[in-house]
Amino acid sequence: MRDFDWRDFDVEDAVAELMDGEGAIRFPGAFPDETIREAREIIMTISDREPPKLTHFQRTNGDESLLNRQRRVWNLLNKGAVFSRIAQHPAAVAVLRRFLGEEFIMGSICASRLLPGSPGQEPHLDYPYWDFHRQATFPMRTNASFPLNAQATIMLDPFTEESGATAYLPGSQKSMRYPTRDDPFFDRCARMLGEPGDMVIFFGATWHCAMPNQSQADRTGILIEYLPKFVKPVEDLLSGLDQEFLDNADPMIRQLLGLNYPYPQIFDKSQGGTEQGIGY
Repeated sequence: MRDFDWRDFDVEDAVAELMDGEGAIRFPGAFPDETIREAREIIMTISDREPPKLTHFQRTNGDESLLNRQRRVWNLLNKGAVFSRIAQHPAAVAVLRRFLGEEFIMGSICASRLLPGSPGQEPHLDYPYWDFHRQATFPMRTNASFPLNAQATIMLDPFTEESGATAYLPGSQKSMRYPTRDDPFFDRCARMLGEPGDMVIFFGATWHCAMPNQSQADRTGILIEYLPKFVKPVEDLLSGLDQEFLDNADPMIRQLLGLNYPYPQIFDKSQGGTEQGIGY
């Protein structure tokens, strides 16, 4: 995986690597230690206090006791101001404006905590491709010539091979198909390794999965899904936010929440006697 200096990098080069290269890039040291400590403390407190939350693609091999080895904390925007700052990192914004369009939005922001003994996940794609194994439900000729997703992983703990650092298959985003059990994913995969504060951005069509945590420590990261403005988010972020948050949100957070995109609208209403064109 190629590293880029988040303070000074070529956006076109980074985006080309997402589209036509390995499908993933890394920004070492993107976040300072104090930001990582604050975010991790909040996530660990909530994760220890609350019951297990929905997660996806887990490999349990029939052992249901392993389900609680991977925990999620959803909708981080309402858990602390630090997460709004994390969601709009300048390097991520620069890449995503080019990759997904200037009015890109956020589809989800959550934390993934792999406890020791976590079994990891099955190889998969990310939303909106995550059920692409049901190809008949997607438009004909859906392909990877333009992206409908970008994922950001912010590492709060060391991501090592032992702790279950995310595995991915370099270049798999170009095929735009769902991995099957016959694909030699685990024989050919690379790992998203890094230290606390590092940020990985990858095209969600890249085959990937969390790996088993065989260490004696947690492996926790923040997962942010970004989407083009017209794709329906996977997580209902707005329902968890109060009006005070929305009134005081930064312009970029309002964009990420889709508040700048006016659709769907109700057009069948009075316009004070004046007809308004709606573009068709």
